[in-house]
Amino acid sequence: MTPDPVTTSIPVPLTPAEVAALFRVDPKTVTRWAQDGKLPSFRTPGGHRRYPSSEVYSLRTASVTPATD
Repeated sequence: MTPDPVTTSIPVPLTPAEVAALFRVDPKTVTRWAQDGKLPSFRTPGGHRRYPSSEVYSLRTASVTPATD
């Protein structure tokens, strides 16, 4: 059975705790980044903040500095 391309291309939003674990910071820092406009976020109907995984991974890739000799 072939996976449905519609459901496999939908990015999964991340919670503040998941983003914090990726960057090794406190979840409150992630919330502050969103409030400062450094990281896009949206609110669920219940009022919880979520972060688009594509944006988080792009920011993480951009913030990694290659080692120099």
